[in-house]
Amino acid sequence: MAAFSEMGVMPEIAQAVEEMDWLLPTDIQAESIPLILGGGDVLMAAETGSGKTGAFSIPVIQIVYETLKDQQEGKKGKTTIKTGGAVLNKWQMNPYDRGSAFAIGSDGLCCQSREVKEWHGCRATKGVTKGKYYYEVSCHDQGLCRIGWSTMQASLDLGTDKFGFGYGGTGKKSHNKQFDSYGEEFTMHDTVGCYLDIDKGQMKFSKNGKDLGIAFEIPPHIKNQALFAACVLKNAELKFNFGEEDFKFPPKDGFIALCKAPDGNVQKSQHAGNAQVAQTKNLPNAPKALIVEPSRELAEQTLNNVKQFKKNVDNPKLRELLIIGGVAARDQLSVLENGVDIVVGTPGRLDDLVSTGKLNLSQVRFLVLDEADGLLLQGYSDFINRIHGQIPQITSDGKRLQVIVCSATLHSFDVKKLSEKIMHFPTWVDLKGEDSVPETVHHVVVPVNPKSDKQWERLVKNHIRTDEVHAKDNTRPGVNSPEMWSEAIKILKGEYAVRAIKEHKMDQAIIFCRTKIDCDNMEQYFMQQGGGPDRKGHQFSCVCLHGDRKPHERKQNLERFKVKNQAVTVLLSPQTNLNQDDLMWNCNNPRPLQ
Repeated sequence: MAAFSEMGVMPEIAQAVEEMDWLLPTDIQAESIPLILGGGDVLMAAETGSGKTGAFSIPVIQIVYETLKDQQEGKKGKTTIKTGGAVLNKWQMNPYDRGSAFAIGSDGLCCQSREVKEWHGCRATKGVTKGKYYYEVSCHDQGLCRIGWSTMQASLDLGTDKFGFGYGGTGKKSHNKQFDSYGEEFTMHDTVGCYLDIDKGQMKFSKNGKDLGIAFEIPPHIKNQALFAACVLKNAELKFNFGEEDFKFPPKDGFIALCKAPDGNVQKSQHAGNAQVAQTKNLPNAPKALIVEPSRELAEQTLNNVKQFKKNVDNPKLRELLIIGGVAARDQLSVLENGVDIVVGTPGRLDDLVSTGKLNLSQVRFLVLDEADGLLLQGYSDFINRIHGQIPQITSDGKRLQVIVCSATLHSFDVKKLSEKIMHFPTWVDLKGEDSVPETVHHVVVPVNPKSDKQWERLVKNHIRTDEVHAKDNTRPGVNSPEMWSEAIKILKGEYAVRAIKEHKMDQAIIFCRTKIDCDNMEQYFMQQGGGPDRKGHQFSCVCLHGDRKPHERKQNLERFKVKNQAVTVLLSPQTNLNQDDLMWNCNNPRPLQ
């Protein structure tokens, strides 16, 4: 309980977590929960079984509760992020003047870009035109960065044109595409000081308090332009200090903190954003949080977690609702009419209720997309953009919409594009990496070569049924056509699956088949071996979970697999989405599971 409380989790939720025998937060929870509680948008990826559901459910429950509590007591609550004009009144990095993959923390000072192939930059909300100023930057990791000053005309790729001046971690200074050796290299745990003397027309830098000497003379063509603190990053994280906190290495020789610049010497950025503000009064069918899942099973499991985490939360109690297809809509509508705070659902039924006005999105504080890559793979990008467009970016009580995206990998092109559209300076929490595979998964590649393994010729009709792609082709042995070899490979794959279960004496397994038809055919083949759904304890007892099976059948089959003694094998197509935390699995598929 203490471990979660130290992250700012309220005691009632921490107690529920303790009752679930969670003694310590997982890595993804330790990283993500404080970020979400702090008001930021978060992109998260981690291994199977890492606790991603808890990482977003716990802070969502807490902030929804605090929002309702404030309303109950007649308070408006604190604004997490102001509208565009208010942002520009504060010394911070500008969320409206940044690269597409550049993230800014809720304090406006912690900056991050996890793009590993491109540079992404940002400028501050205010610049200066006269005087001697100083700010500090702390490096939080070993990524690549350049720090310095630029005018509003400069490219965000700092130091690559005649309007920007940068000092990089490689020990190079850059201006107008010219990179020269300067000072020293800097990296994680180093603090860089950035000096600007406009009256003398000079810029210099320091490392951990060591003066590195004059870096640039300000050219005549920009002497009358305001200069803004700026940086550009590649897979790096920095923390800016404009002087509102004590400097680690205070400046000397008359330099003052940038945030103390006289108003007459300050110029605000030309880049400002406008936020849509909701004016809708509280409505019973207007939840504060919307969690979107790609499948019924995942939605049910997430709702169960929400119920567990919030069970001790009281006055007011939180009301949750599951909105999925395959169940009577009237029951869901009845709950909506009585009031709901957190909705967990799947796109199809959610879209129906939103489009008919039965579900109101005007007060949503949280939009959570769980397994976002799965949602996009199933073609729900238009649905996501449509519902996001209906949610106000600032609610009537001044609280900003927070978007949380969970994905098997954050490096998916489609997930990146989605995050650029719907997220506000998101922070990446990537504990998985671009091509990571869990340590518990052992890859074994089994070549299928019908030219060397001739057993398919002897099977004749006593083999697994194939997808009938070659039903009208001549695939008899000896034809020596591409269609014959293709059919032979499909036959052998079924034989190898049977052989693997026998030779490894598997008591449980998951087989991912390429299509739903392949799943059905494998089930039929196991039945020919004496197994099947109703053969409890048999080596080839099995259940099938693909999307064409009825919801109650899928739910029943999943439960049968989880009790371990009723089914040895579960058959899934790639489109089937399950919470793998509930499954113990072995797989010889050489691709990482999505």
